[in-house]
Amino acid sequence: MSPELNENARKSIRVDLQLISEMIKPNSRVLDVGCSEGELLTHLVYNRNIDARGIELSTEGVNACVANGLSVIQGDAEADLIDYPDNAFDYVILSQTLQAMRNPREILIQLLRIGRRAIVSFPNFGHWRARLHLAVKGRMPVNKTLPYEWYDTPNIHFCTIRDFIVLCDELGITIERSVALDTLGNQRRIRSGLFAANFFGEQGVFLLSKR
Repeated sequence: MSPELNENARKSIRVDLQLISEMIKPNSRVLDVGCSEGELLTHLVYNRNIDARGIELSTEGVNACVANGLSVIQGDAEADLIDYPDNAFDYVILSQTLQAMRNPREILIQLLRIGRRAIVSFPNFGHWRARLHLAVKGRMPVNKTLPYEWYDTPNIHFCTIRDFIVLCDELGITIERSVALDTLGNQRRIRSGLFAANFFGEQGVFLLSKR
């Protein structure tokens, strides 16, 4: 490993990505869907010694990953996931991307077909700041978690933590672990207090498996 890459691997990662990393058992095969520039992949490969691969739509993201020695291919998850065989990975990760998918329900089904487990994270539109912003200003919120204006956002399917749990129940998906993260990165178990998690959680992180 080059000194530059070693330095990149040692850099701290976002709190939600750290939580995702901790959900993955050692010696696992992992696919990161929509891996962007490979922040999580770099951590998994060089800090956790996990066999991690990625698929990314943007050319810039793929190039950044390949430059760091990561195994990443360019592709559209909504079109290409169907080509992966059943149970090809131990974990399939979809981080902060579900809300940008045209058909999030089908994507969730594909994640758990390809992987024995799936880890999904997304911004919680039920967070109190989003509710307050809509109530007071009557406009779509723009903040650190939702940084785009309504007219140029890639996010097309906003949901709340409660919405996601309902979808998992409808699809017969087991939620093995669920955590809400607030603005400061503090963790709150969702199942032990759904109302509070849905109100105070800025994002949700879920570990899922098939029933």
